[in-house]
Amino acid sequence: MTAGAACRWCEGGTLEQGFIEDRGEGSSGFARWVDGPLERGIFGGAKRMGKARLQIDAYRCNGCGHLELFATVPV
Repeated sequence: MTAGAACRWCEGGTLEQGFIEDRGEGSSGFARWVDGPLERGIFGGAKRMGKARLQIDAYRCNGCGHLELFATVPV
């Protein structure tokens, strides 16, 4: 996916690249896609050990606001 591509949802706007922000305590500032279903540990946090993590690329239509998300590069 590249910025400037036509929106597949409304077919009237173009896609602008951005990212999904994570402002949680101890966060790295950006969200990641994690392989497998959500499993919670004993303190309620997500179990992530040994699971693949990928960068999320986000694109927003400047016409209708539709978001397209793609998991792309390991982080």
